Parts: sequence; structure tokens; C-alpha cells
Amino acid sequence: MSRDLAKTVSFLCLHLMVGFAVAYAFTGSLALASGIALVEPCVNAVVFFFHERAWRGEIRFLDMLAHRHGAPA
Repeated sequence: MSRDLAKTVSFLCLHLMVGFAVAYAFTGSLALASGIALVEPCVNAVVFFFHERAWRGEIRFLDMLAHRHGAPA
């Protein structure tokens, strides 16, 4: 799991830089670009972490959404 966390943090840093650059290019506003760059990649980083675990079969999204806690079938 620590590898997943390191990979997630690395991806988050890259995504923050790209998100800021793209948002700034479109808006020309440092404040707006900063807000977009902070919110969107942070949400994506959380999703990516669970996506990786789901692909390994460690979690199932439907069970998670239904609040079922148990070993994957």
C-alpha cells in the first residue's frame, strides 16, 4: 500500500502543475487557476488511489458504495 501512496502523491504533484498551467492559459487569472489546480487534481488523486486498488481486486466499487465491508469475492 505504501507504493500506491507514493505513486498517488507523485501523480498529484504532476497533475497540480499541469492543471495550473492549463487553467492559467485559459483564464489568465492566478487566483482562478490556483483554485482549479488545487481542487480538481486532489479529487482525482483520491479516485486514482481507489482505482488502483480496485484493479487489483482489493475493493469493489459497488460494495463500497453500498457500504458493504468484506473480502472481495
